[in-house]
Amino acid sequence: MNQTETFSLIIPNHLAGKRLDAAIAAIMPDFSRVKIAEAIKKGDVFLNQKSVKSSEKVFGGESVAITLNLEQVSLEDAIAEDIPLDIVFEDEHILVLNKPQGLVIHPGSGNPSGTLMNGLLNYHPNARALPRAGIVHRLDKNTSGVMVVAKSPLAYSSLIEQLQTRQMGRLYHALSYGVMDQGQTIDAPIGRHHTERQKMSCQALGKPAITHIRVIKRFRANTYVQCQLETGRTHQIRVHMSFLRLPLIGDELYGARLRIPSLMSDEHAHILRNFKRQALHAKTLKLIHPLTQEEMRFDTPLAPDFAELLAILDADFLLNRDDV
Repeated sequence: MNQTETFSLIIPNHLAGKRLDAAIAAIMPDFSRVKIAEAIKKGDVFLNQKSVKSSEKVFGGESVAITLNLEQVSLEDAIAEDIPLDIVFEDEHILVLNKPQGLVIHPGSGNPSGTLMNGLLNYHPNARALPRAGIVHRLDKNTSGVMVVAKSPLAYSSLIEQLQTRQMGRLYHALSYGVMDQGQTIDAPIGRHHTERQKMSCQALGKPAITHIRVIKRFRANTYVQCQLETGRTHQIRVHMSFLRLPLIGDELYGARLRIPSLMSDEHAHILRNFKRQALHAKTLKLIHPLTQEEMRFDTPLAPDFAELLAILDADFLLNRDDV
């Protein structure tokens, strides 16, 4: 039986003038625009409690209820595809790779192909014999950076245990709106948002979630931080930074709104304005090798778009330091 879930959304004002299917796709990037259009055609989408067409223009502020099929494509049905993989390290037990932003981890109703799993099945055919093709953890579609995949049953069991016992270390770099005075540890449980089901939120009855945040650099109106996960909840860093009222640049789902600092040059403002995904990169991964028990550390360079954004914030700070 297909698993479905109904999501409640509010169309942000900055999407005014967009087609309904395009607006929903911008809010829910894990689902393709084609899948969203299919749901609208089937009558599974309501705009202000009315059934409408995909071409309906939105004005901002409307309520949307959309029911989508969440069932992932089974491993048996998943097809092998030649998808480029940026491999950081590989042996007979583990594969460490640098995931680009925009790459979905698992096939699903919104992305039946073109995912990391499809690429793994092509690159490593024996992956089909492992649960989830050896994938033991995930990064959001629009998060870039380092992740590990198991290539053997031994590695799969070991990596899962390391995640559960918090032996696996994961460090992320992020750029936020707002200036953070000092680093801190956020211990705030996370659960599914009560009304906006595509989101998570901090709530008393949620699952334990702990993030250690260190300030790397402060800019005029933004902060460059390192986030260390002690737990691994869905959207954890994004939710905790939003909880601090320091949402990640580009993260519209969690309250980020474009803020151009005063006196910023047109060139720099253009780059900031066109950064369309959450400014989050999985920088470092620490693990114990499943066979040798060697402690291993892997670091990935910042994604090009993230590095460019960081550079223009730094340049803006130097040009306008008297305005701080």
